[in-house]
Amino acid sequence: MAWRSIADLIGGEGEVAMIGAPMEAGSVTPGRCDLAPEAVRRALRRFSTYDLETGLELELRVRDLGDVPVRGLTPAEGFAPIRDACSAATGAHRLTILFGGNNAVTRPAAHGLGVPLAEVGLITLDAHFDLRETDEGPLNGNPIRCLLEDGLPGSNICQIGLAPFANTAKMHGDALAAGIGVFTIADCKARGIAAILEDALARLDRLPVLMVDSDIDVIDRGQLPGAPGARPGGMPADMFFAAARRLAAHPKVKLVDLTELDPSLDVGDISALTAGRWACEILAGYSGRPR
Repeated sequence: MAWRSIADLIGGEGEVAMIGAPMEAGSVTPGRCDLAPEAVRRALRRFSTYDLETGLELELRVRDLGDVPVRGLTPAEGFAPIRDACSAATGAHRLTILFGGNNAVTRPAAHGLGVPLAEVGLITLDAHFDLRETDEGPLNGNPIRCLLEDGLPGSNICQIGLAPFANTAKMHGDALAAGIGVFTIADCKARGIAAILEDALARLDRLPVLMVDSDIDVIDRGQLPGAPGARPGGMPADMFFAAARRLAAHPKVKLVDLTELDPSLDVGDISALTAGRWACEILAGYSGRPR
C-alpha cells in the first residue's frame, strides 16, 4: 500500500469533526497560540495511518470544519462563535476535535455539547487548576473557574497532571472545596496513568456526556518547548499519548480539545509534532470504540 498520511483521512463527510479556534487574546502570558491549528494540520502530513505497535490501520474519515473566526477576539467576544461551532459539530459527529488557541476555548466548547452543564463531565490534562479569579473576565487561566460559575458542578470535574510550584494554595483549596477530583503529576507517575484515568472515569460514570481538555503544557518542558506554561518535571509525552488514546476510546467522550500550543516558541517542530501525535492517538482511540 502506498504511503498515506493522517492528512489523507481529512475531507468530505466523516464521523469525526475537526475545528480550529485560533484564540490568543486573553492569555495570562501573551503568545501566538493562534498559530497552533495550522501548525497541527501541517504536522498531520508527517504521520502515517498505520500504528506499528498494534497493527491498526486507520480507515476513518475526518471532516475539517475550518477555523472559527476568533483571531484577535477576547475570550468573552469569542465565546458565542466557539460555542456555536462546537454545538453544530457535536450535533453532527460522534467526536469533535478542537484545536486551540489558548485554554479559554475550553469554556465555550463545554457549552456547545448539547446538554446542560449539570450533565457534562470534564477531564483535564493540565499542569494548572485554571482557577484564577474572574474579576477581569474570562482568560486562559480561568476556564474552570468560569465553568464553575456558569453552573458546572465541581463533582463533574477531574483534573489530572497538576504540577507543584505552578498553582496557589487558594486554587488547590477551592478545587477541593468544589468537589473536583485532583490528581497530581506525582500521582500519575506513582500509580500509572491507566489507574488514574480509571478512577476519573469511575467518578464521572453517572454523567451522559464527557469532554476532555488537553492542555499541552502538562507535558514536561524538556519534551515540549512550544508551550509557555510547561514546566520541568511534567508529564512524559508517552503518558500524554496513552491518556489521549484511552479517553478517546470512551463512548461518552464527545469532544476533545488541545490547547496552549505556541508554535512561535517551538524548536525543531518538537511541539507541533507532539500535537500531531496526540491527534493520531485520539483517532486510534476513537477507532477502537464499539460500533
